[in-house]
Amino acid sequence: MGRVGVLLLNLGGPDKLEDVGPFLYNLFSDPEIIRLPFRWLQKPLAWFIASRRTRTSQANYKQIGGGSPLRRITEAQGQALKEQLGYLGQEVKIYVGMRYWHPYTEEAIAQITQDNIEHLVILPLYPQFSISTSGSSFRLLEKLWQEDPKLQPIDYTVIPSWYKQPGYLQAIAELIAQELEQFPNPDEVHIFFSAHGVPKSYVEEAGDPYQQEIEECTALIMKTLNRPNVHTLAYQSRVGPVEWLQPYTEDALKKLGAEGVKDLVVVPISFVSEHIETLQEIDIEYREVAEESGIHNFRRVPAPNTHPVFINALADLVIDALKKPSFKLSQAAQMKKMVKMYPQERWEWGLTTSAEVWNGRIAMLGFIALIIELITGHGFLHMIGLLQ
Repeated sequence: MGRVGVLLLNLGGPDKLEDVGPFLYNLFSDPEIIRLPFRWLQKPLAWFIASRRTRTSQANYKQIGGGSPLRRITEAQGQALKEQLGYLGQEVKIYVGMRYWHPYTEEAIAQITQDNIEHLVILPLYPQFSISTSGSSFRLLEKLWQEDPKLQPIDYTVIPSWYKQPGYLQAIAELIAQELEQFPNPDEVHIFFSAHGVPKSYVEEAGDPYQQEIEECTALIMKTLNRPNVHTLAYQSRVGPVEWLQPYTEDALKKLGAEGVKDLVVVPISFVSEHIETLQEIDIEYREVAEESGIHNFRRVPAPNTHPVFINALADLVIDALKKPSFKLSQAAQMKKMVKMYPQERWEWGLTTSAEVWNGRIAMLGFIALIIELITGHGFLHMIGLLQ
């Protein structure tokens, strides 16, 4: 077959506290995060936001050891995947391409061309597709392919989403079962799926299939688990005044507490690696919400990381992709993606974790509100803060 490569895509995260500022700058420099009609505003605005957020964001990362473990875990997943594919008789080179921090997607692509890879499988580490996660990376890759003649000879294929993969479902089910068995009455524990949220407009106006895939994935996991437990699906990391996918995780936890739920297992369904949204937002912030609501037996299912069944699932995805007709970036990125600009977030001079860690998934604010705020220091965004 020739030289085969696998490109793993993920968001990226600051490795140490000094990286937080530059990481935030990269995040907010992405026009998929803040959609502006004038490109010249992008970088000054990114600098402004990052400079305002860095200190508080660093405090959040201090709570989980001073940096994100995402790169380390992703590289470990890549090594485990390489070994499993070798065991199955498929030799590959693994590349990690992060969207907003090292190793950048561009760095991975440069190495791929240098290694003379002939066949490439592009595998996002997001089981469910969203225009603002996998879609953002696909659009970047499509641009790189159009601009670099060296990439043209590479026979590549894209795996746009893979939430139905049986091995993935089995891995999550096994991890849930392990947590349930820590309770005296495992079948009575409430299973709480918490997915990263997106603005409702992404789904209803931009045609994002994310909500549908999350809901279907949840149902498939419960079917695979094959236990009588009651379950709930909610969405975390909401920011700003616009409506997001509901129910919101914080509200759902309070509701369950009011209903008398005492035993809870939280499943971070849209994440396959530990990072700040699992380690800090769920383990610290949402645990506190749950306990204040009367849910005292709170456990979280770990992300799959390098769980053997999960790694086997990724290997099966790669093998299947190499056998099937190629799926191109133009196909993967041609979702309805004309997302209108809304004031997706108010600026708070005190960073909430969910506002900072949204995994590149949201457009943050509307242009009119932004200009008013930047020019006058007041206006819509300022007034929202005053009303709180």
